[in-house]
Amino acid sequence: MMRRSLLACCLIFAGMYGWGQSGSPQSRNPLPEMDTSQVAVNVDLNRSLGPFTPIYGWFGYDESNYTTTPHGRALLAELHHLSPTPVYIRAHFLLTSGNGVPELKWSSSNVYTEDAQGQPQYNWKILDGIFDAYAAAHVRPMVELGFMPQALSSHPEPYHLPWPPKPGVAEGWSFPPRDYSRWRELTFRVAQHMAQRYGMRAVSTWYWEVWNEPNISYWHGTEREYERLYDYAAAGVRQAIPQARIGGPATTGPDNGKASAFLTEFLSHCVKDKSAATSGAIPLDFISFHVKGTTSVEDGHVRMALQREMEDAENGFAVVRAFPELQRLPIILSEADPEGCAACVSTKYPQNGYRNGSMYPAYTAAAMKSLLDLSRQKQLNLIGMLTWAFEFEGQPYFAGFRTLATHGVDKPELNLFRMDGMLGDKRVEAESSGAVDANQILSSGVGRQPDVDVLATAAPGAAAVMLWNYQDQASAGPSANLRVTIRGLPQTAQRVLLEQFRIDDEHSNAYTAWLRMGSPQRPTPQQYASLQATGQLALFGSPQWMSPHQGVLQTQVTLPRESLALLRITWTGAAGAEK
Repeated sequence: MMRRSLLACCLIFAGMYGWGQSGSPQSRNPLPEMDTSQVAVNVDLNRSLGPFTPIYGWFGYDESNYTTTPHGRALLAELHHLSPTPVYIRAHFLLTSGNGVPELKWSSSNVYTEDAQGQPQYNWKILDGIFDAYAAAHVRPMVELGFMPQALSSHPEPYHLPWPPKPGVAEGWSFPPRDYSRWRELTFRVAQHMAQRYGMRAVSTWYWEVWNEPNISYWHGTEREYERLYDYAAAGVRQAIPQARIGGPATTGPDNGKASAFLTEFLSHCVKDKSAATSGAIPLDFISFHVKGTTSVEDGHVRMALQREMEDAENGFAVVRAFPELQRLPIILSEADPEGCAACVSTKYPQNGYRNGSMYPAYTAAAMKSLLDLSRQKQLNLIGMLTWAFEFEGQPYFAGFRTLATHGVDKPELNLFRMDGMLGDKRVEAESSGAVDANQILSSGVGRQPDVDVLATAAPGAAAVMLWNYQDQASAGPSANLRVTIRGLPQTAQRVLLEQFRIDDEHSNAYTAWLRMGSPQRPTPQQYASLQATGQLALFGSPQWMSPHQGVLQTQVTLPRESLALLRITWTGAAGAEK
């Protein structure tokens, strides 16, 4: 996902810095710090903030053909296992023409061609392989309807050029259809085939999104042409699946004026206009747009910008709030990331050096809480924060792509989502004296002081407290010492089991283990087994049986910079957890 002039920035920084594995513990420089010698964290299990929405359980990637590789299948299964709630997968290039061989930022299914007489032909083999892999892993598709098959494109040549893109050259898959009725028929056939293969009940739980980022180079048509594309796609899908959840427009970050205007016009079209396909109401079951931060290199180390991602969210939320009739619709941030180019490796673009280590999950944790808090302030229904990261086949170990795993070895980011999966279904009040709240992040980012914050949930017989120490600049600094007080434990819980899970340089971090091995690109079987083991979410110390005093439990946690902890507390006598 290219954002603004990201590629140009990448090339500038690549020329300035000849880094290979940036952002590692060895490359961090000290900065002036606030006093984090004692941070007070207070959790009250009796003060409910309402249901906890698992916005973390959404993932996506460009190369849909990676789905069916052995590593891709294994990672899909891991994503399913990390959460008790449904996990959704979004991928590009589901409808493009080609042989099904993936490249960077490219895949194909060849689902639609035309014979010598110009009659449509449908071939489901590659697409079935992708969706069968989803079904086998028990994950749910967020079906992105794109991009344009070559035979249907109004500008079919050149159809596909290898990455990176050539300035000024538009590829045929990004153009409007030459025949909108055939586009409608294609979307109908796809939806009908899915319903027949997986069952109407299953496909009615999927989300169907029309295209990707139609306000930039993914769409070489006008906004009106995109609205027409949407209308015909919605009509085709709903014809096959009457209860289908369909939405869009999956535009880029709304802090950009043009992107905000595109989103506004699209929502206005859905509210005020009639469908170009049916002359009836335009279906809109969810609203999607993208939010992205930015990364740079300053004084030899990575600087992130959570503020930019939050600005995107705030502006997008403001657009939605301008339409009162849409305010309760689900909002899916169908790409939500620290920056905009998953295929721009940190070995070439050192500003992406955060991707292998613990800075990535610390950022994501801070982003998740801020997005939840901002949507709650705005009284909007945020249901998804989709991480655009998966895996890349045939690339070097820890090359620095934005991924969840490398060669089947899990990276620290994936362990954050394992922590998220331990959170309960009710969010409870939790405060930290070291927090940088969502409004502060919007105004000044996380630069002057680290964000030492907390998110807590409750469930019958259990509580979960997630803690992190994050700062935008990848620099060494003092650890934060947290005194955690948890109130509201049931009086019947005379003993509770406390477990602490940790992500830092020493725990749940296969990258630092790989560095200590000497960065092998051909690890021995013993090294590979060790990397896979260290890539899993690790306990910090041993579980402890503790005795609360009058329903109050206290414990100390020390968090290094760019690290996370998940405290899981369990007890018998579940009634007390449901107050």
